[in-house]
Amino acid sequence: MTLSEHFRTTARANHLANRRLARALAALTAEDFHAPRTSFFPSLALTLDHLLAVDIYYIAGLHGEADMADQYQQCTPSADAAEWARRQTVSDLRLIRFCDALDDAAMNRVVTLDRGTRLEANPLGRTLAHLAMHQTHHRGQVHAMLSGTAVKPPQLDDFLLPADVAARREDLAALGWTEAVLMEQDAQGVP
Repeated sequence: MTLSEHFRTTARANHLANRRLARALAALTAEDFHAPRTSFFPSLALTLDHLLAVDIYYIAGLHGEADMADQYQQCTPSADAAEWARRQTVSDLRLIRFCDALDDAAMNRVVTLDRGTRLEANPLGRTLAHLAMHQTHHRGQVHAMLSGTAVKPPQLDDFLLPADVAARREDLAALGWTEAVLMEQDAQGVP
């Protein structure tokens, strides 16, 4: 597996994990979604909105969009889990399309991030690695917060190993994806 293949698979796994999380969150009321909880961000809503806003920021940076900081600042809170899920799906699919266009030569391309008071230059591969870590970090917090609700936290890591095919079959079918699409052997299967 090459580095560009890794990031294509990681982008798809990110989307699958977010979809599975969204299905679990759908059982919550808006009140439960916004209820105070113990975590870095003190509610499910605040944690997920942060995750989305940072995704929007980094994906804008990956695309070289000069208004990336404005996009982050303008990301409004989600009224409920369904709204978050719709918005997160748009972001996830944009990341997948970006990663599908990559090859290994792009991994050292410079990505410039507007940090408000300075511009920061980072290699594209490192930027994608950071984004994947950020996504996983905050999904883990949401997973832990769900433990304090009536909703059972979903399994979020069945998406990378070939041996986990049975655990993800339903998720792939819901998206119309095949194993080849997930494992990046057929990138044409993603909208």
